[in-house]
Amino acid sequence: MSEKQISTTALAKELGLQAKHLFQSLTDAGCILRENEAWVLTNKGVELGGTMKSHPQHGTYIAWDGKIKEFLSEIGGSDKLLSAITLSKHFNISKFRINPILSELGMVQKNVKGWSVTKLGESLGGKQFEYEQTGVPYVCWDSSILTNKRLLETFQSVQGTPVEDINEDKQPSSSNFRDKFEAKHRAADGHYVRSRAEMLIDNWLYMSEIVHAYERRLPVEEEVYCDFYLPVGKVYIEFWGLENDERYVERKKEKIKVYSKYGFNLIELVDSDIQNLDDLLPKKLLKFGIQAY
Repeated sequence: MSEKQISTTALAKELGLQAKHLFQSLTDAGCILRENEAWVLTNKGVELGGTMKSHPQHGTYIAWDGKIKEFLSEIGGSDKLLSAITLSKHFNISKFRINPILSELGMVQKNVKGWSVTKLGESLGGKQFEYEQTGVPYVCWDSSILTNKRLLETFQSVQGTPVEDINEDKQPSSSNFRDKFEAKHRAADGHYVRSRAEMLIDNWLYMSEIVHAYERRLPVEEEVYCDFYLPVGKVYIEFWGLENDERYVERKKEKIKVYSKYGFNLIELVDSDIQNLDDLLPKKLLKFGIQAY
């Protein structure tokens, strides 16, 4: 069975691009050129699966098979569609580190082969594709990703620049809560946490050899910090300890809305759970593919 081919205009629509941008990208890449008011293929375009076609109504046009999508993903496709390799060149970071960094931020997730866009990634302009020849999934990005504050902060941190140097807001919105409850309880792994309950949770994770971060900011525009974050499984843990405090309850509702909005994996714990962590946490973690024992 012959491989399906589509016109350049149809390809642009499939990729979510303006046709003129795609024609310009293919011209700049040396795949096509303009001759006598018509588009023609170059040798490179033929190598990438391009074919000249004729239609009784629309005349002569260029059609493409799946090879061109893979090529466009490598070069970025246009000013609107950016591949992981394009991001690596823009931020001067190894192409092998880009997707793991995006994954840590919750924008993509790793498959057996390739990468898939997450709900958060889609909200930030991520678009899912797959290589025609292999079926391996990959993600390209809208150019707006280049100015995403959380991504810029992360890349700056990876390159050794203190995050504070690029933060516009020096004081997070939760500063009153964080000032009121000083982190003075030292957990077994050296983390200083804000309550005995958090210390017990931290100790349980550490003794279970589960890598975790404490009070990591969520990778979203909203100013929200989790209690614990587990990179393996991309799981957030929240301990709700002040259910009788009206302001705390409102803050809790707002945080839950953010978790729900972006489809983040969330485990919620309350006071009555703390003495039963050995029974509760393994079951809750297993739902997200994390085996505690």
